[in-house]
Amino acid sequence: MTNRHTIILMQTTQSRASRTFLDYDSIGKAIDGLCSFYERKIREINPTIQHITYDITDLFNFIDGLADLSALVYDHNILAFLPYDRCWIKQKAFQHLKRLAST
Repeated sequence: MTNRHTIILMQTTQSRASRTFLDYDSIGKAIDGLCSFYERKIREINPTIQHITYDITDLFNFIDGLADLSALVYDHNILAFLPYDRCWIKQKAFQHLKRLAST
């Protein structure tokens, strides 16, 4: 799972102008990047909050609230990117954050 180039494609609103992407060298870093994106959105909404706390349900609600979300993960065996959906991203986020919490 390490060193698998991952691109997160997202559309935050119904407007096509809100389309963007996040580019990382691993799935774990991509999940960290998505969490950071969520935290920036929380700060935009609540600029006076000093310490941001949230749980997996909050993160999943944010993910579900995005107009579109998918991931492209490079597969070294076929030398191509494989697409994954929102459900896969949520599963990987849960696994990644669970692993971080246990260390």
